[in-house]
Amino acid sequence: MSTATAATTGPPRAEPGRTPGAAPAAAPLDLGELDGLRTVRARYPWRWAAGLAALVVLVQFAHGLATNPGWDWATFRVYFSADTILRAVGRTVELTAYGTVLGFLLGTVVAAMRLSRSAILRSVAWAYVWVFRSVPLIVQLVFWFNLSYLYKRFGVGIPFGPTFGDFETIGVLGALGAAVLGLGLHQAAFAAEIIRGGVIAVDPGQREAAAALGLPRLRQAWRIVLPQAMRGILPAAANEVISLFKGTSVVYVMAIGELFYQVQVVYGRTGRVVPLLMVATVWYVLLTTVLSIGQYYVERYFARGADRTPPPTPLQRARSLVRGLRARTATAVALGGRS
Repeated sequence: MSTATAATTGPPRAEPGRTPGAAPAAAPLDLGELDGLRTVRARYPWRWAAGLAALVVLVQFAHGLATNPGWDWATFRVYFSADTILRAVGRTVELTAYGTVLGFLLGTVVAAMRLSRSAILRSVAWAYVWVFRSVPLIVQLVFWFNLSYLYKRFGVGIPFGPTFGDFETIGVLGALGAAVLGLGLHQAAFAAEIIRGGVIAVDPGQREAAAALGLPRLRQAWRIVLPQAMRGILPAAANEVISLFKGTSVVYVMAIGELFYQVQVVYGRTGRVVPLLMVATVWYVLLTTVLSIGQYYVERYFARGADRTPPPTPLQRARSLVRGLRARTATAVALGGRS
């Protein structure tokens, strides 16, 4: 009785040509069964409807730009490249460059203070960021513009002691200097947080490995931490530069001849508000586009370590397209000559 039970409950016998314990082989696919099936493409009606609606809105907007006489494109063409406007564009670029350099230099120092082990330095840096991010930019600019009202003279000497020399504030800090100082200090508060965020995003193990190799702290920061942090810093930093470029329009309160102030002066004299505002708008769009292109290539440069095969740039795509067209044209000519 026990012998019969063991025979019936024992392990199954392996099939010839198959490894014991392996899953049974799948039946071969009969391609003849697929001949009668009909392939149906996926349909996305709502996606096409949304795209068509967006195109209709864009076409209507473009038609309004071309046909509405209120835009006054003749006045736009006259003032777009006028000397006063071009000088104002140059002043806007100048303010942006000065504010960016000052802001990110000071922001790097503030970020280092926030990452310091000193509680005093961390507290001072935190207070700086807190104050300058809390006060609106236009208020800061007006304050710096009127600094000579509070401090008529500045001196150099021993703190709380005698001074070795002094000078008048109004003679050093004019309207342009106050604008650059206000833009730079305001930008530094945001730049400090961007730089600090990029640094702390780097894996601490990278610094630990560099320290284990005996690299000095400065070399660790320059060769190990900074290249990796730049991938996180650059997008936000570029956004801040673009924001500063547009934020220079706030200095109109100081009667500095930047783009928006000069446009106001012209349309206040001519009464052509809309076309002059379009002049400023197009210039802002063009210069922001240039900054965005620069951002793309700088980010691509610092992404080399993370992306070994980056996608082709727009210029490379255009060159590839031209080469493909030339190759197809040459092939067509050669085939035509043979026939």
